[in-house]
Amino acid sequence: MRIWIDADACPKMIKEFVYKVSRRLQVPVVLVANSAMHVPRSNLVSLVVVGDALDAADHHILQHCVAGDLVVTADIPLASSLIDKGVVAINPRGMVYTQDNVKEALATRNLMQELREAGTMSGGPAPLGPQDRERFANALDRELTRQRRNSP
Repeated sequence: MRIWIDADACPKMIKEFVYKVSRRLQVPVVLVANSAMHVPRSNLVSLVVVGDALDAADHHILQHCVAGDLVVTADIPLASSLIDKGVVAINPRGMVYTQDNVKEALATRNLMQELREAGTMSGGPAPLGPQDRERFANALDRELTRQRRNSP
């Protein structure tokens, strides 16, 4: 089992929390990003820089993760593809994507994008707060426990 992080847009506080969990549980973490970034010196944490091609990080994660892995991403289309592959996907706000809720999330994402493009709406989601971090921590703990229990 590995934890993958779609790292470019992942908030620092979420990455730091994942590093702590990685140390505690001895689970490897792979960050995938379009450019270099600071990661802690640890034999459990690695960084893959994929370049700046459109969706290069998403494609790398999809190619290399396997069923039983867990991916932290706010990218809903990526989450949808991961679920089809049997990979757990959690967003930084603590939502665990499922076959049921990812379709609704995709529809909402597409609607919001259309509203922004039409000029009807501007801005994006609110910044992460303490409640988001707590929801993420609970979801990550729950899913890692489930994955470890189900692994041979």
